[in-house]
Amino acid sequence: MVSAQMKNTAFTKKHLELGAKMTGFAGYLMPVSYTGINEEHLAVRSNAGIFDVSHMGEFLIRGPQALDLIQRVTSNDAAKITDGKAQYSCLPNAEGGIVDDLLVYCLKENNLYMLVVNASNIQKDWNWIISHNSSGAVMEDISERTCLLAVQGPNATKILQPLTGMDMMNLPYYHFVKGRFADTENVMISATGYTGSGGVEIYFEDKQGAADRIWNAIFEAGLPLGLKPAGLGARDTLRLEMGYCLYGNDIDDSTSPLQAGLGWITKFSKDFVGRAPIELQKKEGLKKKLVGFEMLERGIPRQAYEIKDNAGEIIGKVTSGTQSPSLGKAIGLGYVRETFSNLGSRVYIQVRDKLLQAVVVKLPFLS
Repeated sequence: MVSAQMKNTAFTKKHLELGAKMTGFAGYLMPVSYTGINEEHLAVRSNAGIFDVSHMGEFLIRGPQALDLIQRVTSNDAAKITDGKAQYSCLPNAEGGIVDDLLVYCLKENNLYMLVVNASNIQKDWNWIISHNSSGAVMEDISERTCLLAVQGPNATKILQPLTGMDMMNLPYYHFVKGRFADTENVMISATGYTGSGGVEIYFEDKQGAADRIWNAIFEAGLPLGLKPAGLGARDTLRLEMGYCLYGNDIDDSTSPLQAGLGWITKFSKDFVGRAPIELQKKEGLKKKLVGFEMLERGIPRQAYEIKDNAGEIIGKVTSGTQSPSLGKAIGLGYVRETFSNLGSRVYIQVRDKLLQAVVVKLPFLS
């Protein structure tokens, strides 16, 4: 049952008009699917789909101390990004766990940044960052007034290009531009996303009818070319095929970036909160690792299912699992003891009363 207390995005009415199946997610009323998860998933992989992700959180960090604060609270090296570039990172806690994963956008080098955080962690992240803001960087939470649409898929930029003079077709990965889009000023187009199929994310403020205007323009341009609305269900299966972590499933306050395979966003060349325990973990070796696995027997792994060895001893736990629409087989992510993390390792998933065989495979599942 959906609570009447759920927040709406600027596009909730559009979702209802399209007949979307709605659910509560992170305090928002959000579309799970429109015509079916598999159909929406495959449309994104082969052509293009549009997601409303306006529930995500956005913080502006500005002033001469902005970079210093971001460097202190994030694991990646934000000094490496210049105007027009974005970076994937995480907020480690004091014990080396993960407060959240996020995107850092450099709007003006050394002076203005935007952090994009998970919807369920907006208040938590805000409180965490502000607790480390001892040098006086100016922080502003713009989540409530920021709209975010993700148009994803191999044909996404081709569909959108006629709506703007900005060059989206040649926008490098993890770069962004800002300008006029669909007769609306100050729209930010970012070559980022959560699907692994290319496309862009579109940030803008909903004022003077911008949300309706942009949504309608995208559909007018896209529907004749097969653009489909897609919900949270397809967003989850798409990200899982790419081995992308979902906060609350695959990463949380008790998992470190190294355990989650995120060593590439953990830079020991700078000081940051949680550095010491993570560095110690690297030195001593990991006791558990996040792995991808494919089922060798019929059955779908689900979050919290036990992972066992051939003797039936528990060696880990499933964090995410699904039937992959692209591959036609069941796949999953889970933490296992380090000795079972090698490619080709045979493990067993406890699916109800059965132990089903699986094999550890290289990520992403979809190459």
